[in-house]
Amino acid sequence: MATGIKDKVAIIGMGCSQFGERWDVGTDGLLAEAFDEALADAGIEKDRIEAAWFGSCIDQVNVGNSAIPASMALRLDGIPVSRVENMCATGTEALRGAAYAVASGAVDIALAVGAEKLKDTGYGGLPPPYKGTFNDLWLPMGSAPAGFAQLAAGYRARHGISKEDLKRGIAHVSWKSHQNGVLSPKAHLRKAVTMEAILQAPMIAEPLGLFDCCGVSDGAAAAIVTTPEIARALGRRDMVTIKAIQLAISSGVETATSGWDGSHVRNTRVAARRAYEEAGITDPRRQIGLMEVHDCFSITELVTMEDLFISEDGRAVHDVLDGFYDREGGGVPCQVDGGLKCFGHPIGASGLRMAYENYNQLLGRAGPRQLSAPVFGLSHNLGGVPYQGIAAISILGLHA
Repeated sequence: MATGIKDKVAIIGMGCSQFGERWDVGTDGLLAEAFDEALADAGIEKDRIEAAWFGSCIDQVNVGNSAIPASMALRLDGIPVSRVENMCATGTEALRGAAYAVASGAVDIALAVGAEKLKDTGYGGLPPPYKGTFNDLWLPMGSAPAGFAQLAAGYRARHGISKEDLKRGIAHVSWKSHQNGVLSPKAHLRKAVTMEAILQAPMIAEPLGLFDCCGVSDGAAAAIVTTPEIARALGRRDMVTIKAIQLAISSGVETATSGWDGSHVRNTRVAARRAYEEAGITDPRRQIGLMEVHDCFSITELVTMEDLFISEDGRAVHDVLDGFYDREGGGVPCQVDGGLKCFGHPIGASGLRMAYENYNQLLGRAGPRQLSAPVFGLSHNLGGVPYQGIAAISILGLHA
């Protein structure tokens, strides 16, 4: 019987580049920034790494569809390097590959790295079809704001939330991320924004205004993983281990049947249940210490609070407005580093960037953002759209 990977894999090093409009550097430079920090954090020589997984998403405007760019940029001489892509879950997919390799005993030390270079390629956040000739048969490529705005309509209809209350709720989500982003030196957007400015911003796709949408960034992030036993032999005392990694992908149920009402993201709930079981978490509202979730749009974060079973169905808007997810005084702080909204969303790097914040928080190394002794940190990605997508969840925690 499968036993999962709980506490079978330790993270011994993580790194993250500066996110933003990086006109000064190419993808290879971004990869090197993240990798060099991770290698220094791990305290090992590069030749100890036995395999690597490289995540990048949009090959037409980025690095191409093989692992060669990462291998060359990082001089990973002679080891297996695999490129992975799973939409916005790509970074977590790279971490999953490296973690599974270590947990299986195939290698002792592995690297996961993700990057995306979007700003100087003309990519503006509303792409044309880019996933193959027949992509539109299963995922019609409307705009991302329009696809996620439908989630707001479904949520309001299901729970009887007024238009005004939901608008204030999602505005608070964005306000919170901007407040947190100010304290993140590597974040793309580091400016506080008032609730008034958010509420009065130009409409993009009702009810999503300008400040309800994350931007497009350049960036990279990396993790080096091994077994807890090797980590101890390397002198690690305070150790972060992977408690769970789970993915759930649409099969067509949402759009091909009448069993989904558009008020939630089914795949996130499936992945969350499995992740909590793997990690041994029975009461996530009390046990999760912080979260980094996929706030591509503010409504996505709000609904995700229910899909992760932190808020009860229909109550997330009230928890948000009550400050339950705020960094200061919140019950479960969310997007402590600014999230996709303000830290940035270079697609292939985002899942690893989320893990980077959780890792540093667990080790007490988050500087002015540091929370009070979190035990578990959760990351959540959502690729595609609410009705056809990929949910990925990783949970990190301190190892006794």
